[in-house]
Amino acid sequence: MLSKKVANIPPFYVMEVLERAQQLEEKGRSIIHLEIGEPDFPTAPHICDAAATAMCAGNTKYTHSQGLIELRQAIAKKYKDRFNVDITPEQIIVTSGTSPAMLLLFIALINPEDEIIMSNPHYACYPNFVTSTGGVPDYIYTNQDNGFMLQPKEVAAHINPKTKAILINSPSNPTGQVLSDSILRGIVEVAGEIPIISDEIYQGLVYEGDDHTILEYTENAFVLNGFSKLYAMTGWRLGYLITPKEHIRTLQKIQQNLFISTNAFVQYAGIAALEGPQEHVKEMVETYNKRRLYLIKRLKEMGFEIKTEPKGAYYVLADARKFGEDSLEMSRQILENIGVAITPGIDFGIGAEGHLRFSYANSLDNIKEGMKRLEKYLSE
Repeated sequence: MLSKKVANIPPFYVMEVLERAQQLEEKGRSIIHLEIGEPDFPTAPHICDAAATAMCAGNTKYTHSQGLIELRQAIAKKYKDRFNVDITPEQIIVTSGTSPAMLLLFIALINPEDEIIMSNPHYACYPNFVTSTGGVPDYIYTNQDNGFMLQPKEVAAHINPKTKAILINSPSNPTGQVLSDSILRGIVEVAGEIPIISDEIYQGLVYEGDDHTILEYTENAFVLNGFSKLYAMTGWRLGYLITPKEHIRTLQKIQQNLFISTNAFVQYAGIAALEGPQEHVKEMVETYNKRRLYLIKRLKEMGFEIKTEPKGAYYVLADARKFGEDSLEMSRQILENIGVAITPGIDFGIGAEGHLRFSYANSLDNIKEGMKRLEKYLSE
């Protein structure tokens, strides 16, 4: 009865780990959450106040299908101020989170059997978006020796007449790696006329080196971004898509049909996030970095292999094959036995099997307790 495109869609394992962890918590178990990619910080008060003010002022109706012009102007200004990139508000569609932006884009781009080049490991949901819209993921199995980062030569070798786009993610989920200036330039060069889809949702969460946007290197690109990670606004569901001018009308029509528009008062919160104080963001980044350094050190002490240390997002993808080959079973046993929730590497493709992804979007005290439990468990 179901569409063949989605009948065999795999579960999002990190959510299954979270849901099982919550069941155990309901039974009174103490659980350390190192699985979910959700900031443990509250949304800043001035952002919440902006949404409440907008709601009470009656801003609860439909907006322009592309989003409030004031928000799109603020997004364009952000890219200009931070990266010296010129985009217009007309190139931006505000969406109810970055996932709907991805859906809009793949619906617009993909014909049956079109291929999207992506790394493996990859964000768990990428191939499911591609296959559900009729496309085919073309995996490049990357090497942990360089942090699983895509290399231009590998991308060039995969380009063929069916290639519709090249999908990149920096800073990356699940690896926490940040693509360098030279890698981004190289991918743009080998791509030629093929568009690049750049998922930049972790932009700003960089602890070593420079942050970049693909728009510094090419205009033939689609950018996915949003407010969930940098501004601790996951539940607000506010994202956006930046697109070349010639494609905006098509994407707008799909938005009108599928989603109409994004919540009005949430968009006002987005304006406050971009235009208001940024001190809370700096504090979050500094705190994440302290956790990152501690977590990497402790995992290495226990015998996990991390050949290239992550420099962005809030994840460590650690090689756990010293302890077992089945990452799903390892994560289940660790959760059930010691109450530490970790994401199995298989969630991110076969290229991450035998690995476990640790999120440091939790307090340092909780991370220390999680590592204490894990070290004792592994030693036994």
